[in-house]
Amino acid sequence: MRRPTLDEVAALAGVGRGTVSRVINGSPQVSPEARKAVEKAIDELGYVPNRAARALVTRRTDSVALVVSESEERVFGEPFFAGIIRGVSSHLADTEMQLWLAMAQSSAERSLVERHLSDQHVDGVLLLSLHDDDPLPDLLVRRGLPTVLGGRTARMLESGPSGHAGISFVDNDNEGGACTAVQHLLDLGRRCVAAIAGPQDMGVGKARLRGYREALRLASQPYDDRLVAYGDFSEASGANAMHRLLHLNPGLDAVFAASDLMAAGAIRALRELGKRVPGDVAVVGFEDSAVARQTQPPLTTVHQSVEGMGREMARLLLARIAGGPAHSTVLDTHLVVRESA
Repeated sequence: MRRPTLDEVAALAGVGRGTVSRVINGSPQVSPEARKAVEKAIDELGYVPNRAARALVTRRTDSVALVVSESEERVFGEPFFAGIIRGVSSHLADTEMQLWLAMAQSSAERSLVERHLSDQHVDGVLLLSLHDDDPLPDLLVRRGLPTVLGGRTARMLESGPSGHAGISFVDNDNEGGACTAVQHLLDLGRRCVAAIAGPQDMGVGKARLRGYREALRLASQPYDDRLVAYGDFSEASGANAMHRLLHLNPGLDAVFAASDLMAAGAIRALRELGKRVPGDVAVVGFEDSAVARQTQPPLTTVHQSVEGMGREMARLLLARIAGGPAHSTVLDTHLVVRESA
């Protein structure tokens, strides 16, 4: 079936082609009567604007990119990423913006994404799961493309946001939440509290380890490197870290894991080693995902609003695309007490 043309809309509305273009592109330089006639003609003909042609005029694509520096397996398999995508999508649902998703873990994938973003295929970019060696934030600053980070990089935690001037971020209170989790374990009377930390080239991993150390400091407890093992936020890495920690510290009686999946892996490892949770070892996680309610026993964890983070990322990006200044948000966290601690 042939698509109606711009000229046909103009003829039916009794106006010029330029007036139709101005109505479609949202120009205020159209009389109310002409706008009403054009909109009526568009409805009657079922006219759909050509996005490519419109982009040439407005320099807008009505598209935003969510770029995740992880594998497809993790993006589609872990609850954090699903929650972010739901949050972003829900905020964009009432707009004309289209969302496209890209994974950029390998150097080849990253080069492809960089080229796509550099060719003005999108109006703005959301970046998630960044490591410090990721070149995308600096590249996008140079290109002048509106950008919002999901979480701060480790470098930003060390030096503040000045290293990425012009880039907004949405983050959770990772340090405060981790501190609260470890304080809870100490308040329960646990005296040898270990940590399964995330990657230290990521802001979230560094901040949650800081929170662990701060809780120990406030309780006048010494920090011991042997009580810290590192994972990559996956369940398997949590199990492996728990095995290492118990090998080095057979008497540990509590563990704070920097993600619910790592906490679930830790609980599995403790069961394999004949340890009772929380009888022998209390466990606290971070995120309050669906996983926290499915572990045995159910997991005490730090709640963060993942969908809320996605919605706020989308809100800040739309504001930047509209010409607003760079703003950033840190979302509150709180402890949810269940049976594991």
